[in-house]
Amino acid sequence: MESVCGIFILNKGEGLTSQSAVNRVKRLFGAQKAGHTGTLDPMATGVLPVLLGRAVKASEFMLSSDKHYRATLRLGLTTDTEDTTGEVLSRADRLPGAEEVLAAAEAFRGEILQVPPMYSALKQNGKKLVDLARAGITVEREARPVTVRRLTLSPLSPSDYDMDVICSKGTYIRTLCADIGRALGVGGVMASLCRMEAAGFSLAEAHTLEELEAASEEERRAFLFPVERVFSSLPRLNLPPFFARLAKNGAPIYQKKIGVSLPAGSRVRVADADGFFAVAESCELPDGMAFKTLKLF
Repeated sequence: MESVCGIFILNKGEGLTSQSAVNRVKRLFGAQKAGHTGTLDPMATGVLPVLLGRAVKASEFMLSSDKHYRATLRLGLTTDTEDTTGEVLSRADRLPGAEEVLAAAEAFRGEILQVPPMYSALKQNGKKLVDLARAGITVEREARPVTVRRLTLSPLSPSDYDMDVICSKGTYIRTLCADIGRALGVGGVMASLCRMEAAGFSLAEAHTLEELEAASEEERRAFLFPVERVFSSLPRLNLPPFFARLAKNGAPIYQKKIGVSLPAGSRVRVADADGFFAVAESCELPDGMAFKTLKLF
């Protein structure tokens, strides 16, 4: 039986792939299963939630949340990867002033269309775009709607700008940098990236691999967040033993039986005397409104 169950918030270091980082966390905790909730490129650092044991079941509930990034935009340059790790394709002879840069950024706030980069894990006809790109193949990609809720730029030098971004899932910061540079007519790339927040977890709550390796087993366990943290915004439904058994067996729990009244589509975190064990959603059945279990943990 899986002994480790929880969420470890990794502060991923530069140079590591997300999967290799997850594998190291999995080994250090001695977990049977592990996964993450959103790839960070090797050059990127910051928040990478690692789900251990039964917590991997929560991944589908964590993928749709907004993300917060700090990045460096470098103007006057284009590369094949849209960041500084790629092959340089062009260099500009001039650099725009800060006022021009800030004005150009205005067009990238709110709902925008973004063409995913070739160097990405997205698939087309069953093949990853990054694998096609490495083979020298470029294919047409459809622009996708994304939302940039916050975008602030602060000059660091004539070419470099600090970017603070809060955006919807599926937003590529590399492409945002490239698009701003294109709009200015000088090109742009991402020179650094740090994910500050994802799935409701912040960088302040994260630990590095080095910290994890140096910790005792007891200290490592203390680093873990319970799965319930993911659902902390949902109302908590505490069930008596009889109804808890029904819920664990997949039976609907009628609201009138437990003295609860919530509209259809309402989600709750479900608990019994032993604590949180499921997420459920209310729905209308022939005999009235009931909660049906979405996921058991």
